[in-house]
Parts: sequence; structure tokens; C-alpha cells
Amino acid sequence: MIRRIIRIDKEKCNGCGACADACHEGAIDIINGKAELVREHFCDGLGDCLPECPTGAISFEEREAPEYDEEAVKEAQKKISAKNQAISAHTGCPGSKIMQIQRTETPETDQSPSTGPQISRLRNWPVQIKLAPVHAPYFNGAKLLIAADCTAYAYAGFHQDFMRNKVTLIGCPKLDQVDYTEKLTAIIQQNDIQSVTILRMEVPCCGGLEMAAKKALQNSGKFIPWQVVTIGIDGKIME
Repeated sequence: MIRRIIRIDKEKCNGCGACADACHEGAIDIINGKAELVREHFCDGLGDCLPECPTGAISFEEREAPEYDEEAVKEAQKKISAKNQAISAHTGCPGSKIMQIQRTETPETDQSPSTGPQISRLRNWPVQIKLAPVHAPYFNGAKLLIAADCTAYAYAGFHQDFMRNKVTLIGCPKLDQVDYTEKLTAIIQQNDIQSVTILRMEVPCCGGLEMAAKKALQNSGKFIPWQVVTIGIDGKIME
């Protein structure tokens, strides 16, 4: 059917997420740093998202689109409400409560100034592989960084060069004495992961983390871009 629906100009979109937050129907997601109308049958054409867009990337258009499905929207809202209540009702250790930290994505080419206050790039909590819930909302559309915990101490630009615009998980197979393969497989398999960066130290025990991440990628059955970066004990990236 021909009806009024929103249009998102990706050239103007800066990925701030204000439109997705304003859309009560949940029709918009942020994918690869850009807003997308991913559920056309959720869009009622009223445009609550328009005034929230700081760049003017959203407009109306008349085109062929699925009919607005109010029942599907209500069902989706119920699921979101139930998930939010479950998160709010967290009764375990306060340090393992799920938190998604909103930060504006920055272009990969941008560099922080060498002087002045440094900015944290952390986007999620918890960060420990063992504590991160498989279905945490911050995994949706995430670029995943799986890092050996020592890398943050060895490499000075850890936040800027590796954590920026990524969801971070850290661990140490030697200290945790666990195989992360099963947990990482579930995270990659059951979420919309866009890419995986494995960051390890040159020491042999870090091979366990790299192997677990590679097995998880293989076991997930998905074809996802991935890379391994090795940090030397001297704090430099090894070629």
C-alpha cells in the first residue's frame, strides 16, 4: 500500500540515536553508526522522531510500504518492557548490573589531542567475559572488542585506538582458569555482532583467549569480519 512513512538521509545522519529513543514503536535501530528504519510496519507515520533529529536527516515521504501493524508494535513493546523490568530488578552483585553507556560514535580517523583531558570510550558494563549476559542490549549491532585484560595496561592508547565505538569484553584465561569458547559462541551467535577484534599480549597464555575467540567465530556459523592484534610487553603493537 502507498502511505506516509519516514525517510532517513544517511549522509546527514550522525548516529546520535535520538530518533531511535524518540520512536515509541521501536521502528528505528542504529546500525553501523547510522539510523535505519528497520521495521517499516512499526512506523505509524506520525513523526515523533523528526523534531529530535539534530541534523535534519529525517523527513516524510509517500511510498509503497507495509501497513502499520499496531498489534505487532504492542507485542514488541511488551517484550521491551519485560526486559527493562528484568534489568531494573537486578538483585545480584551491584557490580554486575547491566549498563549501556550512551556515547556519540566518532569517525575512526579522528584522533584525540595529545594534551587536555582524556575521554573514556567505555560503552558497556560489565566488561568481564564471565559476567557479561549473553543477551545484554549493548550487543545489538555491536563491533566487539575481546581483549586480554593486560592489554589495557601495556598499550597507552587502549581507549582511543581499540575501545572507541566498540563494546568491550575482557578476560584472562590463565587467571580465570576457564575456556571462554562457549560463552563467546553464544554472544556472537545470538546477537547482531558486526565485527570482532581480538586484542592479546605476546605472552603464550594469551593464546587461550585468541583460540577461544576464533573457535567462537567458527562455531557461531556466521561470517563476521575479524582481526587479531598482538601487543608486546613493551607496549607496542607487534606486526
